[in-house]
Amino acid sequence: MHIWVDADACPAVIKEILFRTAERRQVPLTLVANQPLRTPPSQYIKTIQVPGGFDVADDKIVEEIAAGDLVISADIPLAAAVIAKGGHVLNPRGEFYSEENIRERLTMRNFMDELRGSGVNTGGPSAFSQADRQNFANQLDRFLTKNMK
Repeated sequence: MHIWVDADACPAVIKEILFRTAERRQVPLTLVANQPLRTPPSQYIKTIQVPGGFDVADDKIVEEIAAGDLVISADIPLAAAVIAKGGHVLNPRGEFYSEENIRERLTMRNFMDELRGSGVNTGGPSAFSQADRQNFANQLDRFLTKNMK
């Protein structure tokens, strides 16, 4: 079991939860980004810096993961690729993407992209809240309790 983080867009508070979890659970955690990242010193935490470019970090995560690994990301196409490889995906708001819901999420994402492309203001996601943070921490803990032997 390995936790991978699509770190460019991951909120700092979620990274902090992940750092503490990696230490407490002694689980490998790798953050992938196209910029340098600061992490606490730990034998369980590492970073991979990839070149800038569209989906470079996502492609690196998909290349590196193994079935059963957990990826932290809100990126729907990345989530679909991870699920296809047998991985699990938890977004920073604490929602798991799965084989059951990923197709619907991809369809909605593509529809919203089309609307934005035609000039419609679709707004953005709601502000990241304390409830989102707590939901993420709870879901992460449940997942690791269930999947770490």
